[in-house]
Amino acid sequence: QVQLVESGGGSVQAGGSLRLVCAASGHTDSSYSMGWARQVAGKEREGIAAIDSDGRTSYADSVRGRFTISKDNAKNTLYLQMNSLKPEDTATYYCAADRSPRVTPAAMTYYDMDYWGKGTLVTISS
Repeated sequence: QVQLVESGGGSVQAGGSLRLVCAASGHTDSSYSMGWARQVAGKEREGIAAIDSDGRTSYADSVRGRFTISKDNAKNTLYLQMNSLKPEDTATYYCAADRSPRVTPAAMTYYDMDYWGKGTLVTISS
């Protein structure tokens, strides 16, 4: 089992920045792929950023150029740097990991990952 705990959420004004952190513990493996998804109550989950086991990254169009996903295998930690935040970025953000070495944001939207965190709330005010 892998446990994922997100932190770093909060409230900021539009144009601001936040960095989300996901601490992984348990049976972690650098061969896993990881990613971030977000969800607004009553709406579908949206995969927004993913990183393969080899470090290759991919992004949803809605965040490309503003968000950056990265990981530190030595610390078992996943990050999401969010810049130029917009009110429409308001959501609960979830960290996820999968035993597959490759994942995409689209896959995170439509298919379940093996492990999910409980989420951290991000609120962007205009």
